[in-house]
Amino acid sequence: GNVPFGNAIQGFFTGTSAQMDNNFNAPLSITKAAVLYAFRCLVAENIPLNAGCMRPLTLIVPPGCLLSPTYPAAVVAGNVETSQAITDVIFGALGVVAGSQGTMNNFTFGDADCQYYETICGGSGAGNGFHGASAVQTHMTNSRLTDPEILESRYPVILKSFRIRNDSGGAGKWRGGDGVERAVTFTRPVTVSVLSNNRQHQPFGVNGGKPGQAGKNQLVDKNGIIRPLKACVQVQVSSGDTIEIHTPGGGGYGAA
Repeated sequence: GNVPFGNAIQGFFTGTSAQMDNNFNAPLSITKAAVLYAFRCLVAENIPLNAGCMRPLTLIVPPGCLLSPTYPAAVVAGNVETSQAITDVIFGALGVVAGSQGTMNNFTFGDADCQYYETICGGSGAGNGFHGASAVQTHMTNSRLTDPEILESRYPVILKSFRIRNDSGGAGKWRGGDGVERAVTFTRPVTVSVLSNNRQHQPFGVNGGKPGQAGKNQLVDKNGIIRPLKACVQVQVSSGDTIEIHTPGGGGYGAA
């Protein structure tokens, strides 16, 4: 139905933390894009997606905060990670959609001869009348994965597995979508970096729905020894080592 736009987010970002020393700061343009996206999703009419959608909204973002940083703040994760948190905050505050995976699960590896980057899908949040989708790119991302045959022929990797992370979505009258498990084995030493979120916090449920499972990253060496990895990490891997990324599931909606 129609959303009462007038004062919907009046002062919504007042009190946001100051910009940080890491790269999770989101430029104001990213903050505006996330807000525009979230409220456009709530309009049940076929209207154009343009700057006019923002006219009914009063957007207050204190200068120098996490969502409106000043030079020389680093901002690369603001686009790919903090933007996801903004959309979840808006949908959750309005009580319309449970938390989605809340991250793009950025995965990069390379050496002097090759470099590769992908984002990995997860679970989306459920809402009133619909289950969350499993194994999808959520909200502020739309990238696709490289075909396994191309990936393995051009890079020093073997795609060991890529499957649904069963039951990782939150329970509820409407279930959250499941995340995925993706495992990549390396055939020569390279540097691996992972930039992700919701590894400690679970995507929230709404109206009695249960949260989705948090994600996890781990290195399994060639001898099968498992080494947990942080949400944001850079690590050197050897031939035969495997990186496993388990992406978060979406939150559920309504009590089961």
